[in-house]
Amino acid sequence: MRSYSLIAPAKINLYLEIIGDRPDGYHELAMILQSISLADQIDVRSISVDTIRVHCKHPQVPTDKSNLAYRAAELMTTQFPEAFSKYGGVEITIKKHIPVAAGLAGGSTNAAAVLVGIDLLWKLGLTQSELEELGATLGSDVPFCIAGGTAIATSRGEQLSALPSLDHIYIVLAKYRSLEVSTAWAYKTYREQFGNSYIRDTESLTARASAVHSGEIVKAILDKDSTKIAQKMHNDLERVVLPAYPQVLQLREVFATQEGVLGTMMSGSGPTVFALVESEQQAQAVKLHLQEAISDENLELFVTRMTTHGIHVASSV
Repeated sequence: MRSYSLIAPAKINLYLEIIGDRPDGYHELAMILQSISLADQIDVRSISVDTIRVHCKHPQVPTDKSNLAYRAAELMTTQFPEAFSKYGGVEITIKKHIPVAAGLAGGSTNAAAVLVGIDLLWKLGLTQSELEELGATLGSDVPFCIAGGTAIATSRGEQLSALPSLDHIYIVLAKYRSLEVSTAWAYKTYREQFGNSYIRDTESLTARASAVHSGEIVKAILDKDSTKIAQKMHNDLERVVLPAYPQVLQLREVFATQEGVLGTMMSGSGPTVFALVESEQQAQAVKLHLQEAISDENLELFVTRMTTHGIHVASSV
């Protein structure tokens, strides 16, 4: 039986602006998304029976239909029944390195890897755009996780415009292992507190979403100006998450005092906080200082860097 091993990078948000409500109940967003080298490994293997199996040793990762990777495989079986009948079911093994429920698109990137892996297993020959379109039905982050690199994301996050990829900036990630923030809660709370500032008419929504393309942070990315990128980072969801979760606020405040940190911000709806630095040496120093400042076994710290790609094949058999 054939198998593919795929690398599924996490992502951070360098920019997240909530513009208004959409008719489908989601928020209209303008974001800048960035792949990072912290990644899961997803092994996808053909099996002779017509079923989907998911394996993962991480205690917080479900292996039933609630797992987005399972749902990605299920989607492929319904979209391509002839290939499913010809090649049989799939066995998916998730080797988890991205922290769970962290605002780093761990579930989404696993699902993206499954879509890519099954496309290869079943020899479907789908284009990246076709894979992204399928991914958008699973979740807003899945299309970006397939493409990777650096991109502007608009609509509910699934409409992508690629930017020149960044790979020269190092990152320190910090997350309390037992702390989770509900994405649905964060957006609902933001709507309750700040919904009166939303743009209402469709034309203005479109214009504001387009404006991010000419924003200062995009110019900084085009110039590969690490300091300016860090200065122009923004996340609207910090307005509701930081007051409600003092541990997340503490991470941000401690990062901000560390020598060598260019800028710090919460990623997505949290609870992960990240800091941008110029070099791996500085990143290791910041990690060490944070460990000394916050002595808590529940705190996870990772040193990673920006990367230019999304899902990619590590090996095949």
